[in-house]
Amino acid sequence: MVKTISPLLQEIMEQPQVIRHLLQTEAGRVSEVAGRIRDRGIEFTFIAARGTSDNAATYAKYVFGSINHLAVALAAPSLFTLYKSPPRLTQALVMGISQSGQSPDIVAVLRQGRRQGALTVAITNEGDSPLARAAEYTLLCRAGEEKSVAATKTYTTQLALLALLSAELNGEESMLKELKSLPSHLEKVLSLDEVIREYSQRYRYAERFVVIGRGYNYATALEIALKLKETSHIVAEPYSAADFWHGPIAMVERDLPVIMIAPRGSTLVEMQRLAKKVGSRGAELMIISDDEKMLELAHLPLKVPVSVPEVFSPLLYVMAGQLLAYHVASIKGYDPAHPRGLRKVTLTR
Repeated sequence: MVKTISPLLQEIMEQPQVIRHLLQTEAGRVSEVAGRIRDRGIEFTFIAARGTSDNAATYAKYVFGSINHLAVALAAPSLFTLYKSPPRLTQALVMGISQSGQSPDIVAVLRQGRRQGALTVAITNEGDSPLARAAEYTLLCRAGEEKSVAATKTYTTQLALLALLSAELNGEESMLKELKSLPSHLEKVLSLDEVIREYSQRYRYAERFVVIGRGYNYATALEIALKLKETSHIVAEPYSAADFWHGPIAMVERDLPVIMIAPRGSTLVEMQRLAKKVGSRGAELMIISDDEKMLELAHLPLKVPVSVPEVFSPLLYVMAGQLLAYHVASIKGYDPAHPRGLRKVTLTR
């Protein structure tokens, strides 16, 4: 009897090819949008998103801030829909990020931005969605149909579009060249599947996790925690490493599962310092890293087999977290592609 592969695992495995296709097909459109941003002298970006897409927006905050020196704010859509009191957006780039492009509150932000004369951009997987129709420009994820409720390939394609836009804005040839190499790097990360499946056995009865990242990978911590919540119904709390020192560290106790995302780069030294402290309190550390010294601090080291510039690391490291969420849910006896009480499209107002 042939075993049917879960749609979630299939979509995780599709990501290298999906992103390769995206980079080939959307580069021209992204370059056009970057030109419009430069022409208008925009210095402020206002982003509306929910759920997984909100985690992509967090990544955008770091990418546009560090690479392009743009001020970035994440929208409070209720100001537009419930309080009817939107901020002034005339001089901003107003961006909506949504896999389905259906959520009315995200659409409302872009409509108001366009009404005020702002440059509006939608990032979505659905080119005929309300969000796409509301925006002046649409950047398509081109991920194909995503059957699983939990988003995987639509998330990484959102990250890829944001990174590509950042590179085009700066005219960074080295960034653009590295982006073209990403699909082959992503294929190498998929080789971690077997060891992640083995590690997941330890979490059969786990009911809570802490997930920690910093900088670009704060978004990764948010997204991995969300995937664990969605697929395994686990209480998974995400934190920035900096914020974790300010109170939450008090919750650390023996055998608490802690996942740390720690690639080489500007955040590594601080992540090492926190790992030593958390480990000294008896927590069980899974560390996802390409740095040998960092991995030596782990009970469950997960060595990423390729090193990339830190700005691109969230695309690789989140895939390890996606695989972890899939295997933990499977071991617990849940259907990871169809979590209880969730639908693919969530409409918020």
